[in-house]
Amino acid sequence: MIPIGIEQHAVTRILFQDFAPWMVIAFYAYACAAVGVFAWGVYVQLRKYLAGRHAGRIDWAKIGGRIADTLRMVLSQRTVRRRDAAAGWLHTGIFYGFVLLFIGTSTITLQEDILAPLFNIHFWYGDFYLLFKLVLNVAGFALLAGVIYMMYRRGWLRPPKLDYTRPDRQKTDSDWSRERYRIEDWAFLWTLNLIGLTGFLLSATRMVWLEQDPAVWDTRWWAPVAAAIATLLKAAGLDPAGAADLRMLLWWGHGILALTFIALIPYTKAKHIVTAVVSWLIRDRAPVARLPLGDLEGQRIGFKEVKDVDSRYLLQADACTKCGRCHEACPARAAGYPLSPRDLVLTLREHANQQLGEIIPLSTSAGPISLIGDGEAQIRAETLWACRQCGACTEICPVAVEHVPLINMLRRTLVDEGELDPALQKTLGAVAKSGNSFNESRRKRARWTKELPFEIKDARKEPVDILWFVGDYASFDPRSQKVSRAFAKILHEAGVDFGILYDDETTAGNDIRRVGEEGLFQQLANGVIETLGQCKFDRIVTTDPHTFNTLKNEYPQLGGVYKVDHASAYLRELLATGKIKLARKLDYRAAYHDPCHLGRLNKEYEAPRSVLAETGATLIELRRNKDNSFCCGGGGGRVWVPDPPGVSKVSEIRAREVAEIEGLDALIVNCPKCMTMLEDAVKTTGNEGRFRVLELTELLAEAMEFTPRSDTPNVVEAV
Repeated sequence: MIPIGIEQHAVTRILFQDFAPWMVIAFYAYACAAVGVFAWGVYVQLRKYLAGRHAGRIDWAKIGGRIADTLRMVLSQRTVRRRDAAAGWLHTGIFYGFVLLFIGTSTITLQEDILAPLFNIHFWYGDFYLLFKLVLNVAGFALLAGVIYMMYRRGWLRPPKLDYTRPDRQKTDSDWSRERYRIEDWAFLWTLNLIGLTGFLLSATRMVWLEQDPAVWDTRWWAPVAAAIATLLKAAGLDPAGAADLRMLLWWGHGILALTFIALIPYTKAKHIVTAVVSWLIRDRAPVARLPLGDLEGQRIGFKEVKDVDSRYLLQADACTKCGRCHEACPARAAGYPLSPRDLVLTLREHANQQLGEIIPLSTSAGPISLIGDGEAQIRAETLWACRQCGACTEICPVAVEHVPLINMLRRTLVDEGELDPALQKTLGAVAKSGNSFNESRRKRARWTKELPFEIKDARKEPVDILWFVGDYASFDPRSQKVSRAFAKILHEAGVDFGILYDDETTAGNDIRRVGEEGLFQQLANGVIETLGQCKFDRIVTTDPHTFNTLKNEYPQLGGVYKVDHASAYLRELLATGKIKLARKLDYRAAYHDPCHLGRLNKEYEAPRSVLAETGATLIELRRNKDNSFCCGGGGGRVWVPDPPGVSKVSEIRAREVAEIEGLDALIVNCPKCMTMLEDAVKTTGNEGRFRVLELTELLAEAMEFTPRSDTPNVVEAV
């Protein structure tokens, strides 16, 4: 590897070549000061995080698996590339470039400041040094390429998600636009750019300065980028004397820039280098599907002041890189509501910094300030109520920020203080009184079964294999009752031993919890658990993804552990075992809408598509599907609250997206709330008559010839 005639030990680099003693002392003094400033910043940030509540939702017994998963995420950079491949791959270059350059600098420090002076051990020479130069040159080039692309992206491409104009503020508000974050972004990118450029120029000028030394000049192409720059500098007329002066200037410029960058990491965007990794390590594995359990007898069940906020959320607020992916994915923001998940998280960050300090630790003896309000660094109530709890933001976040549970905990405070829409207040009162959101008598809950030609078993009185938890909409809403009868007929035809709870069924409470009424949710859940405890069954099946989610993921928090399937998964099972016989194949072109609670929250994407395929229908995937599905707008209690003037309906945005597909016969939904929202949206967007809105169960019933196809679109005959 080393040219003949050159000694191994000669192929190296003397760090302080031609430096006066005072220069070396000055460098180490600045380095120690930088480390001190860095350490102080780490202390201030840790103090801020530890000032929050310690919720203890991490299963430390599985820490090994968490560490392995975090390493896979960090090394693969897979979360950064999702839905933005170009930025993701260039960020990967920045990441690996930064990491390798950091390792390279640490390697030099290891020899020069530890092993050499203490043990007279030297390894930074010869073949190792040449390989070291090559790796760091490639790493530096990757870093620069990534940074330059990011600058081009922000300066010229300007994707809307990087616009810091806030939907939760008016132009007259002083904090309407977070311009300071744009300045921070550019300062961060320019600093990395200058560190990389000065590093390459420093290496190149050293080559020109020492061109007479074969150990330097004859091995220069092991640093190809620097060697190319050196060749250009020589061609431009730079001689060794001029290179010596320029090299000294660049040495100090590069060194001071690098040390200053390290010192400022805890105070700037650069802190995400650490906080993003920790955020991923401590994240809840199911933050949207399983909301935090409120201690009704102990601490405040929601967040009001910064000391109420879990430490994990305070750290996640600093992990946020402002990439805007959650901002882009949020259906409420797309419809014009005053909500951006990114801005909400940044407001939490600013509030925590104001109350606890970001540079100097602050005392809270002056009295707490509410996190919710109309002032700067406060989150407004209308922002919180705009959320659908659909999880689109949490799903796409590359650094595992848990927006949805954070919003839910803040909502709990609003509910506790009575600051909620009158329509929502009325619904909560109805649920508390009657056990359902329709405020109907319990005796009417099973009235939909009267039109069936057979009787459904009473699971309270006799054992069943399948306990069907029907749900509110499927029991009381006339349109959804048709789906319930179709499902009952399919189960009966398949010979399934199933039953329902009749008058003793109440709402499972999923949407009650997502509204923020934790006390009522626990009351309902404990009642359901008590009822189920008196029944004998093998598993629960439900046609409602909201009910499915809470029974499966949240009831175990209260001791209710059951085997729970969504209807689509159970229908796939019945088809696979031959218990369901199809009478005909359907020649429909059908689009499938993924319900948030079944898809994003529970990762069930294939079962409904499998059932759809069995009917013979051709699946036409929507532009946004599976984990990127667009919410129908009915989640988080919004199905009970009228849309305010001046905003679009989330459901209408989805309906227009469906209408983009030419020659579509049917939009297939798989959730009673999606049915309610989207069937109405198809009408209000002027698309009634172009295609039908069918529940997946109804599609299967047509293939079994339980439900004859109507000639009138959007009408399915009662079964």
